[in-house]
Amino acid sequence: MRRVIVVGAGVIGLSCAVRLLEAGHRVDVVGRDLPLETTSSVAAAVWSPYSRPQDHVVRWARRAYDAFAGLCDDESAGVVMRTGTELFREGAGDLWWRDALPPGAGPDRETSLPPGYASGLTMRTPVIEMPVYLRWLASRVEELGGTITRMNLSALPTGDALVINASGIGARLLGSDATVAPVRGQVVLVEQVGVDRWWIDAEAPSYVVPRSRDIVLGGTAIEGEWSRTPDPATAESILARAAEIEPRLAGARILRHKVGLRPGRPAVRLEREADVIHCYGHGGCGVTVSWGCADDVVELARD
Repeated sequence: MRRVIVVGAGVIGLSCAVRLLEAGHRVDVVGRDLPLETTSSVAAAVWSPYSRPQDHVVRWARRAYDAFAGLCDDESAGVVMRTGTELFREGAGDLWWRDALPPGAGPDRETSLPPGYASGLTMRTPVIEMPVYLRWLASRVEELGGTITRMNLSALPTGDALVINASGIGARLLGSDATVAPVRGQVVLVEQVGVDRWWIDAEAPSYVVPRSRDIVLGGTAIEGEWSRTPDPATAESILARAAEIEPRLAGARILRHKVGLRPGRPAVRLEREADVIHCYGHGGCGVTVSWGCADDVVELARD
């Protein structure tokens, strides 16, 4: 099998590396940021498809759902199945990606709604605790014989290796792709106060995502904003919106403030150009489609 260099050590790059290693390739991961420093580490990471192209997203997300379900028995992976509700301010609401859910997972109409919401769809989905999961992915890469190295690149590697461009926001430079732009996401981590289900209002956007030791509250989706500095006024708004959805969060102790720059693009780019396979532009949907995209990268690598 051929040597492969994966550029990018976030969830997409590491997932691609694992699948390529499992397929027998020799894989080295390089990136400016190590896994726990990437935007992936900030993600609330409840499985929730969006982005385009929609038909591929549905397929990728379903594959990822099944992969995450298979990891739930491994405590070191940080993946659990949780019930939660997508909320709608107006009308009955629906999900264009409902076919990505396996039979029995929902969605079902929710009758117990927070104030101000007209409808909700409840389902059971994976929730991934990213600091734990990224460590698991990195250890999996190393167990399979791959390497992860910090390397600040000004261009994609050249030579005999096959290159996977999973550089996220860095693809604006490394992929010479001006359609890639940051989508700033700010979150507040608060103490776990007994919340065991997630809530998402995608329109706001607002979300409450419980984890084992904390709860991730969000969020923002500010296009074109490069600042990674948490904004106090934004944090106050996030906390207020979360408390309206889940009253037990009112007064919860704040643990941390975080900001990540999602790699926004009109549609995910997953294609091969000669000896480069591009896999970037997932926005905030990277975790949700990660394993499905990685499977497609392996198929493209066969050529």
